[in-house]
Amino acid sequence: MQQINKPYEGLFITVEGGEGSGKTSICEQLSLTLNARGYEVILTREPGGSPLSEVLRDILLNPEKQYSIGERAELLLFLAARAQHIEEQILPALRHGKVVICDRYNDSSIAYQGCARHLGKSYVEQLCHLATEDLAEPNCTLFLDLDPTIGMERVKNLRGDQFDRLEQEKLQFHQEVRQGYLHLADEHHDRIEVIDASLSLEEVVGSCLKALEPHLTLKPVHE
Repeated sequence: MQQINKPYEGLFITVEGGEGSGKTSICEQLSLTLNARGYEVILTREPGGSPLSEVLRDILLNPEKQYSIGERAELLLFLAARAQHIEEQILPALRHGKVVICDRYNDSSIAYQGCARHLGKSYVEQLCHLATEDLAEPNCTLFLDLDPTIGMERVKNLRGDQFDRLEQEKLQFHQEVRQGYLHLADEHHDRIEVIDASLSLEEVVGSCLKALEPHLTLKPVHE
């Protein structure tokens, strides 16, 4: 396992996946399980996690906004939200030895804007590094892999036609997002664990916990 030189003592877990892959539910279940084991867990999301970042989330995802957002502007807004999120929440928690579980992070920008928006994988990676300054690199990333057709059907069953701005994209867009993630998983197999998200919630949580076990070497904050 590749060791990461970190300016903190905590554990940084990111959960990635396309629309309808169950990221929110998995993050919540992982947080509950690790809390029960004695770890102090911070559960957060992107875009979001800080007051400014939540405002940017509304701008980025709200389908009712009366203005367009260009591809590069979209990317830069995501990165601005992330930079503030790291400064205000993620890094302070990691420096205090906590476990941070984050719903989306840099891999989302690479898959969505770099691959599906065709801005270029390496171009987006460079901007991600600029925004984060590599201050917080995930110890482990769980990629919840799911056929986009199934994922979008899940979203529709859950919310009807109330799709956010990115969910409204055509199926081809979501398929390219998935391919971007799979490419990242192949390139960073030491960090990214591919989880079959088509299984039941209990099975997916079990697979995620199994993937996390090698990383759970922290002494719990409270026992």
